[in-house]
Amino acid sequence: MLREISQYFSNGLPAEAREQVIMNYVLPCIKELINDTNMHVKSALASVIMGLSPILGKDNTIEHLLPMFLTQLKDEVPEVRLNIISNLDCVNEVIGIKQLSQTLLPAIVELAEDNKWRVRLAIIEYMPLLAGQLGKDFFDEKLNTLCMAWLVDHVYAIREAATSNLKKLVEKFGVEWAQQTIIPKVLQMSRDLNYLHRMTCLFCINTLARDAKRNRLVKLMLSTVVGLASDDVPNVKFNVAKTLMKMGSG
Repeated sequence: MLREISQYFSNGLPAEAREQVIMNYVLPCIKELINDTNMHVKSALASVIMGLSPILGKDNTIEHLLPMFLTQLKDEVPEVRLNIISNLDCVNEVIGIKQLSQTLLPAIVELAEDNKWRVRLAIIEYMPLLAGQLGKDFFDEKLNTLCMAWLVDHVYAIREAATSNLKKLVEKFGVEWAQQTIIPKVLQMSRDLNYLHRMTCLFCINTLARDAKRNRLVKLMLSTVVGLASDDVPNVKFNVAKTLMKMGSG
């Protein structure tokens, strides 16, 4: 949608004057709208502002747009923050993930614990792209803890998305990385006093066991699943049965 908007806007301006018009006339208006008192105005702006990145190019985006993106990421209105997060890929294509992360990563990390669960969800959905571009070492240092914290979020949709996120991370970083970094933390959840966390442990194992190529992980996790078969909570035991079936079919 952003690309369509930017393309439509771009086609309406002479190519030779396009950048100058935006820089001289559009950006000053945008700077005023960012601080508008009407939340609907700010939210609408946040939903389309990133469409300017392909038009202005890398240098202008870094110098002029990124500071505005950062302001919007810290806006008190949740919808503004959500709209920026949801369109980060548009900017990523212009300036690259490393530049984007260096500039906006602190704000992104802060939003990972946002009070609004839909904002947290948007961050989770963006995480595989961010992790894949930044690499294992950077991810383990800056983002791993966040991904594990999402697994015990009080909102089910977040826990579910976090489980799916782990699967995508294993696909990017490999089984050996998962065995050393992720699996020990997941298995530790099986001993948590909160039965919802024990359930999440099973959900993670279930998800990771779907790929037959991960037999090494299945063997590593099997004893934990069997141990949960004697859990006091019926729903946990029910999910043990489902997980064992999934592991057996892999």
